[in-house]
Amino acid sequence: MNSPISLAFIKANANNRPALLTYTVAGDNTKKKTLAILKAISNYIDICEIGFPHNTPIADGGQIQTSAYRAIKNGIKISDVFDIVKKYKKNKNAKPVILMGYYNMIFQYNEIKFLKKCRDVGVNGIIVVDLPWPENKKFANICKKYSISFIQLLSPTTSLERLKKIVKDSHEMIYYISMLSTTGGKLKVSPKEILSKYKKIKKINPKKKCVIGFGITEKNISKLKSSDGLVVGSQISKEISRSLNNRQNPVTNVSKLVKKLKNKIL
Repeated sequence: MNSPISLAFIKANANNRPALLTYTVAGDNTKKKTLAILKAISNYIDICEIGFPHNTPIADGGQIQTSAYRAIKNGIKISDVFDIVKKYKKNKNAKPVILMGYYNMIFQYNEIKFLKKCRDVGVNGIIVVDLPWPENKKFANICKKYSISFIQLLSPTTSLERLKKIVKDSHEMIYYISMLSTTGGKLKVSPKEILSKYKKIKKINPKKKCVIGFGITEKNISKLKSSDGLVVGSQISKEISRSLNNRQNPVTNVSKLVKKLKNKIL
């Protein structure tokens, strides 16, 4: 039986387009506003990535750090993130949810307790930025027991030998980091170069869905639409910041942005 994440890719593929994944920081700029944004963009996206706000991020660039700072300043806790997911999943148009965060939070919360909570609120997948393969093998196996997909990360410098091992151990989805940078950086490599490396990953196991993230914007998303899926995060954080600075409604503006992104890959 296909998981909700797999079904999202099947549906996008049936429409001859990549899956659109968006990343938003939970609690930016309030719990209520995050929920309203998620509900609004659900009309256009296939998978919803939600990030735990963190004060010492490893991979997040300035835009997402600003979002995380706003959320932390507003007192967002792990329990609030789970609450946002639970309320979002009650929405009839809710999409599969992937939580993205750092291992120390999971460790402090307790692995099993964390995964049980994920299952209970409707989380479908998890990305743990600072828990690479093979260190993540044990935790990834535990995730499977709770019907949660553990998403492995691949980078442009991952050797072919290592790629093969990670792809073999991965669940139904893999995340390819397009460039050596933090999130939100200007795309330093050409879409052609990104797709060349991407095809090598797909060749290892064509059945595994592979999404591309980092540096994906409205300007370049259409050039990468031959992939299984594309992740946009920093541009959404930037739009929330811009809306708040201009005293505009981030829900309306982010929804318009995501609609444009979707139209670019149709």
